[in-house]
Amino acid sequence: MKDDIDRRWQELGQFIREQRSVAQLSLRKLSELADVSNPYLSQIERGLRHPSAEILQQIARALEISSETLYVRAGILDEPDGAVDVVAEVRRDPALNEEQKKTIVRIYESFCRENAALEAEAAVTDATAAAEG
Repeated sequence: MKDDIDRRWQELGQFIREQRSVAQLSLRKLSELADVSNPYLSQIERGLRHPSAEILQQIARALEISSETLYVRAGILDEPDGAVDVVAEVRRDPALNEEQKKTIVRIYESFCRENAALEAEAAVTDATAAAEG
């Protein structure tokens, strides 16, 4: 059990380090942006410290990633089950007016149709290649 927890913190630290690298931020710059001390952030990245949800939120904000991503990796939140109902979530969003919601849903559904068509085309191409090969 303790090994699993230690492994989770190691993986969280590695993920933060990778995200920092992708964002092309030095450890010092990320610590400034997240308002976390440089040594503490270094210890988090090495899996030696277990940051609070608040610290994870500060790091996520500085990396411009979802706090939930870090919470799941830290074991604070459970991995979401199944697919998210994007249309339902958009329709529930109080920050959008009805016309904006309809526009977002149309765009989302258009992307889904386009991706489904591409997947179907790829499946036909694969089947044809397998039959010829």
